[in-house]
Amino acid sequence: MGNLFKIAIRNLLRYKRRTLLTASLITVGVVFVLAFVSVAGTFKNMMIGQITDSMIGHLQVHRKGFVASLETLPLNMNLKGGAIGKLEKILAAQPEVEAYSPRIKFGGMFSNFTETSSIRITAIDPAREFKTAPFLPERVKNGSRELKSGGILVPELLAQGMKVKPGDTVVVVATNADGSVNGKQFVVTGVMESATGPGGRDGYIHMDDARELLRMEDKQVSEYAIRLRDFGKLDAFGKKLAGLLSQELNPLGKPIFEVHTWEKLSPFFNIARMIDLMTFFIKIMLIAIVLISIMNVMIMAVYERIREIGTIAAIGTLPGKILSMFVIEGLCMGVVGALIGDLVGIGLVWILNLSQISYDFGMQKGLVLQASVSPADILMISVTVIIVSVIASLQPAFKASRMEPIQALRHI
Repeated sequence: MGNLFKIAIRNLLRYKRRTLLTASLITVGVVFVLAFVSVAGTFKNMMIGQITDSMIGHLQVHRKGFVASLETLPLNMNLKGGAIGKLEKILAAQPEVEAYSPRIKFGGMFSNFTETSSIRITAIDPAREFKTAPFLPERVKNGSRELKSGGILVPELLAQGMKVKPGDTVVVVATNADGSVNGKQFVVTGVMESATGPGGRDGYIHMDDARELLRMEDKQVSEYAIRLRDFGKLDAFGKKLAGLLSQELNPLGKPIFEVHTWEKLSPFFNIARMIDLMTFFIKIMLIAIVLISIMNVMIMAVYERIREIGTIAAIGTLPGKILSMFVIEGLCMGVVGALIGDLVGIGLVWILNLSQISYDFGMQKGLVLQASVSPADILMISVTVIIVSVIASLQPAFKASRMEPIQALRHI
């Protein structure tokens, strides 16, 4: 085998220009794939972090059927009494859970005593909510980030339209579960940016104020937002929690709870999937580049060395060794191209980070690109290139190994 490698390397060095061009093409493909994967992956992770850490949480638990009617924010679908106790007991026992927070969601009318507009309200326990969604306070653009009883965080779109600012007194009117209407005065604590850019009509108040406004006699919760210690275990924990909660049944024998990860609750999941799809097609392009370039080189090598192949076959070289010799040539080009591409790609990512490229996304302004490429991505791309290089060499190598020595020696 060692002699075969020596012969393969010698043959590659006999055609230095062609070998160099082919290896360079593979290198360029690897470099650009690594750069795209690192930048796209960084943007995707940043986007997911902003969505989950500023409003949704990693996953949520609702009463069965709540999400299907989410647009109407139905108060009659809230979790109550014993169901809340059971859920909190289960969540508290899970080592994967870092924090969880109860919320009450409802719709209402917002008035500055001159104009009235609709608003969606999320009532929270600030201490627990800020642990579950740590970026939520950062969305406060003007005013205080501290939310106390009697205060309201107003969405920026509504504040601009109705000309309210921190310190102003406003009224929120809401209809409770039995159909009666009630109103309550609030002081604007702060004005909030939307987590996903301009727009949004979601305000925040204290949980105690929501119970008073909605005249809730007992404890009720619309949803529980959950934050995990390790986001990478989201899918596994989501299935685990769904299995645990599926055992909790109502008197009719039907499940009480439903579990949804952020992917099921946010339209931005489609953007994340699009990024993954683009990454997949970029990798397919890399495979095509390697496949075509290696196959072209090996076909030319076989054609140019027909008499040589006939000579070594005539002196008794087995077809398997001839095939191995050409496959090793393709393998060597793939390994060299992948290694150089990995080094140059890592260097390019490092240069991108040094360049301090900035951009805006949603509420976050002047974000600095911090691209990173994981060892798993490097290994996967390298292995793919090497495997494709070997596959591309097989057809020309098989053709060379099947040549008849006499016919090959007659070739001019």
